Amino acid sequence: MPAEDVRGHAEPIVRDPVSAPDAQGRARRVTRRFPLFTRDTARPEGGGRAAAGDAPAPARQWPLLTVVGLVAVGLLVTALDAFRAGTVLIGLALLAGAVLRWLLPDVGMLAVRSRFTDIVTYGVLGLVILLLALMIQPDPLLKLPFLKDILHFTLTK
Repeated sequence: MPAEDVRGHAEPIVRDPVSAPDAQGRARRVTRRFPLFTRDTARPEGGGRAAAGDAPAPARQWPLLTVVGLVAVGLLVTALDAFRAGTVLIGLALLAGAVLRWLLPDVGMLAVRSRFTDIVTYGVLGLVILLLALMIQPDPLLKLPFLKDILHFTLTK
């Protein structure tokens, strides 16, 4: 039976698909989260534990800790006045996250959305950060001549 809200209108009850079913096959927990739009939710594929359940928490989340650790080291290197090296490390950390998401069946909390979305997001952000790090002035390691033309075109018009 639907619950009533403050105005006396019946609210739809959304059964939480994560809870275990009872003997009749119905979900045991009832939630009122997002009753208008979300009908069910699923964990992202690969969102399981990366290690066995009896392993300590850091061991279960080693893919996420690897990426976050590399980003933290990159930020530290950047703060220590090696801007290019730090940002290259941050870009490589995100690319490593994309590779881990692609290769491993279970990556723990590194899985945010679907495998495809995670790989594209980590990959594109990592690649953009890496390319920008290689173009840092002075003495860029990567020179793209069309960027000067784009800048000239946008400032003269």
